[in-house]
Amino acid sequence: MLPILHLNGYKISNPTVLSRIEHEELEQFIRGCGWIPYFVEGDEPEAMHQLMAATLEAAIEEIRRIQTNARVQHEITRPRWPMIVLRSPKGWTGPKVVDGLQIEGTFRAHQVPLLVDPEHPEHVQQLEEWMKSYKAEELFDQDGRLISELAELAPKGARRMGANPHANGGLLLRDLRMPDFHDHAVHVPSPGGVDAQDTLVLGSFLRDVAKLNQEQRNFRIFGPDETLSNLLGAVFEVTNRQWDARQVSNDEFLAPTGRVLDSMLSEHQCEGWLEGYLLTGRHGLFNSYEAFIRIIDSMFSQHASICRLMPIAYCQSSITACGVDTMSTWSWPESMRCRNG
Repeated sequence: MLPILHLNGYKISNPTVLSRIEHEELEQFIRGCGWIPYFVEGDEPEAMHQLMAATLEAAIEEIRRIQTNARVQHEITRPRWPMIVLRSPKGWTGPKVVDGLQIEGTFRAHQVPLLVDPEHPEHVQQLEEWMKSYKAEELFDQDGRLISELAELAPKGARRMGANPHANGGLLLRDLRMPDFHDHAVHVPSPGGVDAQDTLVLGSFLRDVAKLNQEQRNFRIFGPDETLSNLLGAVFEVTNRQWDARQVSNDEFLAPTGRVLDSMLSEHQCEGWLEGYLLTGRHGLFNSYEAFIRIIDSMFSQHASICRLMPIAYCQSSITACGVDTMSTWSWPESMRCRNG
């Protein structure tokens, strides 16, 4: 993945924070997040096209170098991946000034840059000049088709973004190998006759799920540092937390590879990880306290809506279900009191 941060200066009617801090501070911030920034800045289209092409080439070569070191040289030190910071004017190549107000390079370009209606007939000419500035006659033939030399540049087959199997996880989906749940049953001969805990049983069950799917590596557990506190620690009998930062002698269950991602205390991050993982055709579970799981309510709802529409609107294969395990459901008021107090 090659992230591109597009800094065009504004959002709806306000400047953006990262576009207003000094260049040095922005670079320090990005490096502090673990990336190496490549800056593409300017407002001349032809020069920017060449600069962007050269920067993309350099960034991709750096990605390949990192991958080669990991796959061939078995280098496990945490790399600093490249990312691109694209700084261009808001509303770039659009109307520069309308009715005496600057549009390009201002927040106004985020809104309707040029209103064409019966009250503004003079805008028709300006709209025509704007549209003609893109020289569509050089891009399309007499029948409105993209000229062949440009069409040939487009990726084909699975190289197309929408056809890439990694963007259509249902094509890569493999069944999750499951243990026999009977093996984890708690025999209760009489009411109150057994001392057992449901999450401890779930932990041993998830341990077996992780073990059965180690070879095909298609199962992960996500959470905001609650695997042990939710009594799912049995999973650490067969796997570790994935961790590629520095380690000290008294750390537990940290390793460069592992099927548990719970080292970041952010429900949003964990839910995002899970959703992205599922979209690649794999399986996962997100566990968190009931008091805090509602933080990602809207994320979960949006993901569910997208999954419902995927086979219909996007002609994509269905992916696996999004598993969310809510813990400590009885202690919500007390948990909130402790965190807020």
